[in-house]
Amino acid sequence: MDLSDWIAGHAARTPQQVALAFEGKEWSYAALAALVTRLADALAAQGVRRGGCVAYLGLNRPEELALLFACARLGALFMPLNWRLALPEHRERLLDCPPALLLVEEAFTAQAAACADALPAGARCVVIGGCAPAGWLDFDALLRNADTAPRAAAGTLADPLLLCHTSGSTGRPKGVLLTQQALAVNAANSIALHDLTAADRILTTLPLFHVGGLNNQTTPALAAGASVVLHAKFDPEAAFDAIERERITLTVLVPTQLAMMMALPRWATADLSGLRMISTGSTIVPEHLIRAVHARGVPLVQIYGLTETCPIAACLRPEDAERKAGSTGRPAVHCALRVVDAADRDVAPGTRGEILIRGDNVMLGYWRQPEASAAALAGGWFHSGDIGHFDAEGFLWVDGRAKEMIICGGENVAPAEIENLLLECPEVAEAAVVGRPDMNWGEVVVAVVAPRPGCRPSAAALLARLEGRIARYKHPREVLLLDELPKTALGKVRREELRRLAAAGANDAMR
Repeated sequence: MDLSDWIAGHAARTPQQVALAFEGKEWSYAALAALVTRLADALAAQGVRRGGCVAYLGLNRPEELALLFACARLGALFMPLNWRLALPEHRERLLDCPPALLLVEEAFTAQAAACADALPAGARCVVIGGCAPAGWLDFDALLRNADTAPRAAAGTLADPLLLCHTSGSTGRPKGVLLTQQALAVNAANSIALHDLTAADRILTTLPLFHVGGLNNQTTPALAAGASVVLHAKFDPEAAFDAIERERITLTVLVPTQLAMMMALPRWATADLSGLRMISTGSTIVPEHLIRAVHARGVPLVQIYGLTETCPIAACLRPEDAERKAGSTGRPAVHCALRVVDAADRDVAPGTRGEILIRGDNVMLGYWRQPEASAAALAGGWFHSGDIGHFDAEGFLWVDGRAKEMIICGGENVAPAEIENLLLECPEVAEAAVVGRPDMNWGEVVVAVVAPRPGCRPSAAALLARLEGRIARYKHPREVLLLDELPKTALGKVRREELRRLAAAGANDAMR
């Protein structure tokens, strides 16, 4: 058995059910199953074998999902590339895990061609949705070659399938190796959380090169026989259009996306009546966003997880969304979680510690990084590096990253606590808090703020909001003003970049 059996099974039972909708075209499960079969045979004809790698560079497309399932059938590895990366970063990925085949959306052919010297001898490049440069295949020609292919080998659930890279919010990205079984268990976690059935219509706007876009709802929807409305990339107006016109029942929107939609006048009047819930995560979710979604009558449920957990490790059920707003819920149905101290001993409810995760959705390890893998998976538990606590009812609250924790004069300072207070200021659009090395205190707190258009809040006004609300040692020593905070592809703040900025100072610092 392999993951492509999901698609083949639905094609046999409900062949006319819409599997994917994209830019005005629909693919039934029967059509998607036929594409997966033909593509698997085409990959085999190009020399892709069990354990080989196929890479994809481009925006979200149905062919990208078909590639995932075709690789599953062959027992091959699928590596989706972040299209936002620079040329040296793409080259680094390709050298680290050389693909036998690189499929590229037409808009990214120049970038891919510049990386051609990083590909192994005999590797082929294929363009999707356009004309092939000299020496390349186009996608239709690739499929035509399937006619002469040998019978495609069968993958298994134990085979590695997905190589996704961490978002890099706290350092250099690492390749995370996930098995077919990990995706299957994650799908079961998502189906249980969302009560997902074939009747659901899912809107996917997050990039599929990230596990959040690929696995929070998209692959679980295809496991359940539901319909996925796929957007090439996020646009707030297009998201509103789809929610209304397509009668979307479920979607994932990270805080950055929610904030963009809420900034439009349409937020107050859009027809959200079809939505059963909105899932969110990827970072600590500000309380004002939670309240704003609930005010529209839609439960906002938080998911906790990482690339290394495929990602769902904990989730908040919709019936608990308002009562436990801000929590990431209880452990997912096929996961176990612990909160431990520095000696890996479980701590009492209400006590902060590092979050550990165990389950078949957890990664095999980091690609070609055995020491980092052994450290992360020590004792059979994935050490997340995240700091959190359980409450008395067993709900998980994520307090921040271990690497984000600021230690000032021997006291721990959680950035999220200060960030939430700064975000209450109506003049502030974004806020992040980082530590700066200090000879006397070890670290001091620095706030980095992006004001709303037309606003320029003073440091004194911002700091006055903290008076009497948090201890003095938590107050920022400096406030830096930026037009926009630097972010990863999924909207996470690049804290390493902010730490460098804080350490160096800035010309537009407000004092």
